[in-house]
Amino acid sequence: MIKIKFFAEMKCLLVASESAEVLFYWADPEFEQNIRDQYGPRQYEGDTYPAFEDSFNTLFAPLIISCSTLIEKINDTYTSFITENAHLYILHQFGECLYIAVNGDGEESKEDLRRKIYVMKKLIEVHLGMVTLNSALLRKELRPQDTEQRIQLWKMLQSLLETYSLLREQDQSFLVEAVERLIHPTLCEQCIEFLERRVVQQINGSPERAGEEVLHAFILVNTKLLAFYSSRNASSIKPSDLLALILMVQNLYPSNNELDDTALELSTQPVCSSGGSISIQRAGGKGGTSTNTTYSPSTTQEGPEGSSVPEVFYTPEPSPTGRESDAAEMEGESAPVFQFIDPDVQMAEDSLKTQEAQPPDPATPRRVFLEATFKEGYCPMMPHSMYCLPLWPGISMVLLTKIPNSQVAVSLYQFLEAFTMLEKKLSEGQEGGSLPRTQPPLSELRNKLDKFIRALGSNEIQLQNTWTDFKNKAFSRAAQGTSREKQDLCDCLHRLLMSCHAMKTRLCAVYRQYFVVQSHRSPQRLSVSLQEKALAMMQEKLMDWKDFLLVKSKRNITMVCTYLEDFPGLVHFIYVDRTAGQMIAPSLNVTDLSTTELGKGPLAHFIKSKVWSLVGTARRYLQKGYTTVTLRDGDYYFCYFLWFESETGYKLEGIELPVLSEDSAPIGMLAGDYYRKLLRYYSKDHHTEIVKCYELLTIHLGVIPTDYILQHCCELAKKLWEPTRIPLL
Repeated sequence: MIKIKFFAEMKCLLVASESAEVLFYWADPEFEQNIRDQYGPRQYEGDTYPAFEDSFNTLFAPLIISCSTLIEKINDTYTSFITENAHLYILHQFGECLYIAVNGDGEESKEDLRRKIYVMKKLIEVHLGMVTLNSALLRKELRPQDTEQRIQLWKMLQSLLETYSLLREQDQSFLVEAVERLIHPTLCEQCIEFLERRVVQQINGSPERAGEEVLHAFILVNTKLLAFYSSRNASSIKPSDLLALILMVQNLYPSNNELDDTALELSTQPVCSSGGSISIQRAGGKGGTSTNTTYSPSTTQEGPEGSSVPEVFYTPEPSPTGRESDAAEMEGESAPVFQFIDPDVQMAEDSLKTQEAQPPDPATPRRVFLEATFKEGYCPMMPHSMYCLPLWPGISMVLLTKIPNSQVAVSLYQFLEAFTMLEKKLSEGQEGGSLPRTQPPLSELRNKLDKFIRALGSNEIQLQNTWTDFKNKAFSRAAQGTSREKQDLCDCLHRLLMSCHAMKTRLCAVYRQYFVVQSHRSPQRLSVSLQEKALAMMQEKLMDWKDFLLVKSKRNITMVCTYLEDFPGLVHFIYVDRTAGQMIAPSLNVTDLSTTELGKGPLAHFIKSKVWSLVGTARRYLQKGYTTVTLRDGDYYFCYFLWFESETGYKLEGIELPVLSEDSAPIGMLAGDYYRKLLRYYSKDHHTEIVKCYELLTIHLGVIPTDYILQHCCELAKKLWEPTRIPLL
């Protein structure tokens, strides 16, 4: 019987090898403190980190060894259990690595913990690429021998996991796992054109790019995507990869919600105007000058959703220079525009105006591995360099570059796939007692790999030796089928299987050496001056828009101005284009400082909790194969729909969706990309057309008749169809 001492507020995630070696862990502060209390302070004198790591290992070793034993004996193990203290454990085996997620306060369900495990696996893949396909190499990377290097790596992954957990609790885009765009078509088009002509083309034409080529460039405002540009030779970015990159940017430069909310309150204080319009007075810069933004009811424009909304003229004052600045400072000292009663509000406003983003560190661009498809082939983990340039707090520009020798990754993956297929056929042949017919033929594989190894040169002696050993076994007398002895065939198959495994390990080792190890050593990167020039150009372009963008990110889409008149009783909705991986939803910011359309305080928090609950309920039913869910919950009526359309918007007939097991990958993009698989499954019977998949979640007041609610959902889906065609991805 396994005995583990459980703690009251226990939360952690662990990655361990089959030998109970800790490869990574995350734990909340309460759990860490309980570990220290249990094993005594003396063990943490001096080098504290290894001591705590050993204590963590001691605590979980019985559970890990138990799982390994079950897999070895019966090729199966438990996936979840609840202890007598009501602690929930979720376990999942990926290769030779065991992931364990624990919750002790009841705030996380099985689905939440399983999602956390899969997201952690995704983040590791984005950072290590094809190294994750080999357990031995993965252990080396996740647990480096150098203690300082291990601490640095683990702290980075721990920070990413904490950022993900925070965003999933606060941000709708991470709740439904889809990219949210900042709805402003005009500015979006201008930024895309600017990224193409002034940023990407100038960098790619500069001799200071050190062999790198910018493939993608995009601008983020907090977690929302303002503009995205890809060069002509670039492969498209998978939505799940883009969402992972947004997570990484938020981890590097997290949003300060308190400052954003304070800026929002201060920048939208209405002042009565005599001309029938509303004037918004905003505090100015050092001199305390103010600017007026006029909202005139006499003019209207077409909004992004196709509705007619009041036209907003945003004309910020240019920054004063020279004598004007000095005069403004003198005037500001004698006659301030605002006198704030609360000093915290004044401090927050001053912080927003004076806080400068930290300059980028061009010496350490982040190496990321993303899916890519080229004419030459496909690679699920193509190496890129990611440069995150913070324009201002909350606004960042990201550059993804193609690194020198990146084509080697495509070849390595193709050879790895060939040996995986060969290994599978050899295993089938071993069971049947005969040599398989390999596809592609070994002779073709030999010619390509010989040429590839010659191109690598003398640096990869180990790969050459392993390949020579494989050829000697593959083209021996027994392997060619000329031996009549059955024992000779069995021995040959066994040797070939072992050699196949060795080749796969060596190919992953070459990948690791080229793209993981050398990423910490190679001096090749975009020059500092080139990055600073790109940063300065984009800052100049968006200087007059930065305050507007920060406010827009908090009020991206509003219910009152756009939807409430057409759909009375509608409280909230989330519309997701699962083909493009994009979502549209009214803003749902619930903080102590901001006041939203849902109100302020308990009511806003209550509606937010209902939205989060609806998403979880919809996923549980979708896992069981349901594409339509309607239910009443107190004073509210929930609806969820998933449907398929052709590229022209014609609704396609529904199908019976496959039912997923409880321990399957959670529904979403970061955790297994369920919708991509669903589209592939549906498209089997629609070869001649492009299939699109959409989701709609709505919350109505319960007093609205059901017939009207269903009619609202149909009309809302039609209304939202057009904005998703804005070409951002």
